[in-house]
Order: sequence, then C-alpha cells, then structure tokens
Amino acid sequence: MNDRAPAPPQPVSPEKRAAFFVAKLACETDPSDVYAALQEGARFTLVDVRAQDAWDQGHIPGAIHLPHREIAERGAAEIDPSLPVVVYCWSPGCNGGARGALAFARLGYEVREMIGGYEYWAREGMPVDSASGTLPRVFDPLVMPVRDRSRLRA
Repeated sequence: MNDRAPAPPQPVSPEKRAAFFVAKLACETDPSDVYAALQEGARFTLVDVRAQDAWDQGHIPGAIHLPHREIAERGAAEIDPSLPVVVYCWSPGCNGGARGALAFARLGYEVREMIGGYEYWAREGMPVDSASGTLPRVFDPLVMPVRDRSRLRA
C-alpha cells in the first residue's frame, strides 16, 4: 500500500478554468434543456445511440435510432448535416453517448452529448416511448423536485 498523499492539484488560472467550462458546455447538454428545446420547436436531430433492444425497451419520442457503432458508416447518409445533433445513451455510467458524439464530430457534425442519458430523461419524468407504445411518466424525487406526490415512482 502506498502511504503517500496524492499530489496537490496544480494551480489553474481563472481564464483556463473558464475556457474549460465554456468548451465543456459547448459539447454537452442535459435532459431538461433538450426537453425545453423540443417544446420550443428548436431544429436539431436527437439520436439514440444504444442497441436495438435498448431502443425497443424505451426511447425519447422523436429520436432517431442509430447505434454508435454504425454512425461512421451510416451517419452521413441518414442524418442531415445542416442540423445540430444531440446524442444520448443509457446513463452517466455508460460512454456510448461520448462514442456517438465523437463519431459525429469526426464526420463534421455540430454535436452535443446529452449528459445523464436516457436514464435521467426518464427519471425526470420526460415522455418515453417503447416498441409497444407510450410509457407512463414517472418523476423521481432523487433527481428533481416533485410537488405532486402521486407522480412518484412506486
């Protein structure tokens, strides 16, 4: 076992910190912002980059299904390059969204990853479709304030 304490972080200027967060926010969004943009009629393509069985289990209404492993070969032919792209995968515990975003970036798309993925979309009570139809909306108080207690997850 190593008894040494970790090295203290190196000082970073406020300008470098700000530049980091500007770049980070330029490359990601979150479920609440995506939902609001969809409600406002913003023009972008929402892409679910998970496997077919995940898509069938549940996905965001209006999303396009294109697994991240297929973006390099199918993306340019199937996704309008003139529109920004937002990709999502399962959750913060998966890197499929980052892989999908990287694949679209390499194709020249303006792309952002929806952090939190499908998990946080569903947990925040946003609409969800599945292969068998629309799923009930359930709101999780661990990720958002819930005033109507009847809408809580059982």
